Amino acid sequence: MSFSEWREVKVSEIGKIVTGKTPKTAISENYGGNIPFLTPSDDMNIKKVKSTARTLSEMGLNSVKNCLLPAKSICVSCIGSDLGKVVLTSEPTVTNQQINSIVPDEKFDPDFIYYGMTILGKHLNYLSKTSTAVPIINKTTFSNFSIIVPSIEEQKAIAHILSTLDDKIEVNNQINKTLENMAQAIFKQWFVDFEFPNEDGEPYKSSGGEMIASELGMIPKGWEVVHLKDKLNFERGIEPGSKNYSKTYFERSIPFYRVGDMLGIAGNYVDKNLINDKTLKTRDVAVSFDGTVGRVVTGLRGSYSTGIRKIYAKKGEYFPNCFIYFLFKTEFIQSTIMQYAVGTTILHASESIEYLAIPYHEEIIKKFVPIIEAIFNTIVNKKKENESLSNTRDILLPKLMSGEIRVLLEEEGDAS
Repeated sequence: MSFSEWREVKVSEIGKIVTGKTPKTAISENYGGNIPFLTPSDDMNIKKVKSTARTLSEMGLNSVKNCLLPAKSICVSCIGSDLGKVVLTSEPTVTNQQINSIVPDEKFDPDFIYYGMTILGKHLNYLSKTSTAVPIINKTTFSNFSIIVPSIEEQKAIAHILSTLDDKIEVNNQINKTLENMAQAIFKQWFVDFEFPNEDGEPYKSSGGEMIASELGMIPKGWEVVHLKDKLNFERGIEPGSKNYSKTYFERSIPFYRVGDMLGIAGNYVDKNLINDKTLKTRDVAVSFDGTVGRVVTGLRGSYSTGIRKIYAKKGEYFPNCFIYFLFKTEFIQSTIMQYAVGTTILHASESIEYLAIPYHEEIIKKFVPIIEAIFNTIVNKKKENESLSNTRDILLPKLMSGEIRVLLEEEGDAS
């Protein structure tokens, strides 16, 4: 058994560096094809890119053809609050200009380089918090950063250990995605299509249920339109200041979520004395109203930034968290949030709260909640399991990637 030697390499030595490019958005034919188009607004809190909000056509690809990345490329967000986020491509992908990518050569294991870049990415994100302007890492600067690497054999061994944990996280994410789709379909059937079971167990609307006019269009008789600001609290988070952020846990600290962390784990810890009781518990619902607006999550535990609102029922109102969670994921609520979002570099959508209104019937919701709550609880539990797996991975990651914990390798010719 043996250890390999480690050495420092510049990012430019790992492989080809590619800065993405955006096809002309005025030409609609550039979009809507089968080629993933990755931007920092996509979920970059997971290891592997499974899908992107936008895709390119062959025409769009041809306009930026030198930017096509093969599978197993390492993509790093290099601008704004998401600076330093890292993902690995699963198939040929194009990114926008806010992302620099590495196409590693054969001397480097892509999974190992991914983990190495996540450590570098945390450093880049820390640098972004010390800048008053929008932070940007250009291609030249990006290429000159360094990481340390062992032999390709030890790279693969280290990557295997860490990937095993990430693979389990990915399985849980896929289970949750399936459950989310199922729950949203049921929610839409009951509260958008109004096909909830009537007194005879038949779909209300298609069975001739009476509909009446409202400010939101036709709704079932006996229902009312309610403005969510009158029924729900939209509790804004707090900003303790970047100088008070810590990447590691310390006594009396609490995890702190910014908008960019909502789909993953908290990026920082802050002193409990600085958060003014602005906390999220496991079953709370959090929605982003600044930056990448409209993110809806549950299962977070910690404090949260001013770009996030904790949403919960006002005293005496019947709005269970499981209902709020799936309500805010509906196309109608999401489109309303986006409609009233303002800003260029950073979006702000707090004004949309004034316009959020839904058809409401308390008794129907009470019949719906037992159906949806089991799904909601499973989603929360899978997220808690992922938090534990992520913590284990994050404890091992710097130790393995620095050589503090070494992985023994079979020596050539060793029969054991």
